[in-house]
Amino acid sequence: MTRVGIGLDFHRLEEGESLILGGVEYDHATGTLAHSDGDVLVHAICDAILGAAGLGDIGSHFPDDDPAYEGISSIKLLEKVLNKVTSEGFELVNVDSTLIIQEPKLGEGREEMMEKLGNVIGTPVNVKATTTEQLGFIGREEGVGAQAVVTLSRRNEDIDV
Repeated sequence: MTRVGIGLDFHRLEEGESLILGGVEYDHATGTLAHSDGDVLVHAICDAILGAAGLGDIGSHFPDDDPAYEGISSIKLLEKVLNKVTSEGFELVNVDSTLIIQEPKLGEGREEMMEKLGNVIGTPVNVKATTTEQLGFIGREEGVGAQAVVTLSRRNEDIDV
């Protein structure tokens, strides 16, 4: 059985906050305002994985009003999500993602993101980036977004009929 999930996440950018994308910290004047570390790329991937497995969304598993998740690394949340879906008999087959960001340009950090995420997930992760051509809140550098599409497979013997 093959299942596909889509994830989407956005965060406001604020001065004095850290900008972490795909587990890589960027030296930038603004960063994401969030309860966790605000890694929109990892949040989108988590939502896509949970959606494909039919297990809700990141907010239902890690509520933003729970002090246990304040400042937590999104990579740790991803590890918890992967544990949940593998315990349900799913295996992650493919991850394709897009960061929607005006600045900074990803540069060499993109390769580092793909390597870091691939090591955590256990399968290659594709990371692309696009701008909004200076349109909207992302174009004005007020926020950043990400989307992800994942494919999960599940062994037939794990399927309840």
